[in-house]
Amino acid sequence: MIMAESMLGLKRSHRCTELGTANIGEQVTVMGWVQKSRNKGGIIFVDLRDRSGILQIIFEENNCGEESFAKAEKLRSEFVIAVTGKVEARSGGVNENLATGGIEVRAESLRILSESETPPFPIEENSKTKEELRLKYRFLDLRRPDIQRNLILRSKIAILTRQFLAEEGFLEIETPTLIKSTPEGARDYLVPSRVHPGSFYALPQSPQLFKQLLMCSGYDRYFQLARCYRDEDLRADRQPEFTQIDLEMSFVDVDDVIDVNERLLYKLFKELLNVEIPQPIPRMTWQEAMDRYGSDKPDIRFGMELKDVSEVVKDCEFVVFKGALENGGTVRGINAEGQGGMPRKKIDALVSFAKDYGAKGLAYVAIQEDGTLKSSFAKFMTEEQMAALVAAMDGKPGDLLLFAADKKQVVWAVLGALRLELARQLDLLKKDDFKFLWVTEFPLLEYSEEQGRFVAMHHPFTMPMDEDWHLIDSDPGAVRAKAYDIVLNGTELGGGSVRIHQSDIQSKMFEVLGFTPEKAQEQFGFLLEAFKYGVPPHAGLAYGLDRVAMLMGGCDSIREVIAFPKVKDASCLMTEAPTPVDPKQLEELGIEISPEAADAE
Repeated sequence: MIMAESMLGLKRSHRCTELGTANIGEQVTVMGWVQKSRNKGGIIFVDLRDRSGILQIIFEENNCGEESFAKAEKLRSEFVIAVTGKVEARSGGVNENLATGGIEVRAESLRILSESETPPFPIEENSKTKEELRLKYRFLDLRRPDIQRNLILRSKIAILTRQFLAEEGFLEIETPTLIKSTPEGARDYLVPSRVHPGSFYALPQSPQLFKQLLMCSGYDRYFQLARCYRDEDLRADRQPEFTQIDLEMSFVDVDDVIDVNERLLYKLFKELLNVEIPQPIPRMTWQEAMDRYGSDKPDIRFGMELKDVSEVVKDCEFVVFKGALENGGTVRGINAEGQGGMPRKKIDALVSFAKDYGAKGLAYVAIQEDGTLKSSFAKFMTEEQMAALVAAMDGKPGDLLLFAADKKQVVWAVLGALRLELARQLDLLKKDDFKFLWVTEFPLLEYSEEQGRFVAMHHPFTMPMDEDWHLIDSDPGAVRAKAYDIVLNGTELGGGSVRIHQSDIQSKMFEVLGFTPEKAQEQFGFLLEAFKYGVPPHAGLAYGLDRVAMLMGGCDSIREVIAFPKVKDASCLMTEAPTPVDPKQLEELGIEISPEAADAE
């Protein structure tokens, strides 16, 4: 057993990859982890790793002495060592795969600062190890170069964002994380109060109300990298806690918010990835995005747009189309170009995929190379009707046309998901192809079947478009909002809106959402009170920092850009949080666990 040695008297001179051919001949001290060690008898090669990358160290007894050489023989992966030696040109030819491939350090002394047991998985890029095991030993997983690159990128995004916004006159102001519960949207995480037994704080789902209050207080440009918490059912890529780049501006309208954010995105992508985002970023209304892509966060890296063929097929005898149109629905299709030869098995798989999104089925037409048609419904259509349908879809020999017929919302969902699935299968989605889009003019309200009422699509403080406000009583679903999302490659990066600053519009909005004046006062009284004392027109936006880092880093999941993420059931595999707590703590808080909950543990 080797005892760990102290660093006493040693000072690291460089990180591994800070050394290059310019340093040849210098004496240096480097420290880090042993990636691997190769003993060639009389000469030992060690790959030393730190967060910057890998450096080759070479040990020979006549340079480092007997004692250091004996220690070098004992080195194994993940030992932490300090080496002092001379930088030399690499004797065995340049290693093109390494940043330091032209040099090596000839060791003169070695200290073993800490030993390591054999890790449960190799510390390497593009690990094949199951994610559960990696997250249990996240402190080891975080040593992997690709994860380190991700976290360094995330740090740079945060620093550049701060710099840019400060130069634009924004003030960084922190808002509280122990706040009042206002359950609108996802579930709150609750924190019991010891001093006020039976009362609870909530953790913020976003700093929304506080940043609006800061505008009332005259700070006119605010930002914060804010931690947010939502107790929701975690879909594949959600986290119960996440970080927002949150900003708010006064005396502005939609264009002002968009302008500052386009310049921020331009700066981030140019400086960190050397990618120039075309300015201005294209805009598309919510309605157009739904009609063309079946999604309010469309991926515009490829075509395959939805086409409405309701008019073309309205007189046909195909009962699926006919029935949908009679029930006030729609018939739309997409053209998977060049896929006319797709085997029946694959088409059947697409049909069952579509059913997962609410479709009763999919109708298809495969146009053969000779122009003849293979179709699931041709026998219910005249030749003229078929020809008109193919023409409406711009169908050419070799294309596959896929149709859905149902209520508008269902057709959008089905074809929107189907075009993405086909793009995945056909490998049309390139991670380094960054296609931005603003989606604007969202509906103010959407009808919730389960609640039997209209709910706010964004939040209750979103400003309606002036020209639609007169419809609020007669046709609330037709009122558009001054709301906008920034979308990148089919992921919503951030969203925002112009906020309501007139009390009459705000009161009406609460009424439409089913709040009594008393209820509105109880939940949001402090904001409504502030609005009595002179409130400037204001608007803002918040990005998911994790999502920005994920897309910029070309990662598949936000877990790859968060140092210590949670898994699907919101637990942490490394620390085992959440855990039961000492009964004494519960007693102090006046909380009792029901027997059912205790059994569930």
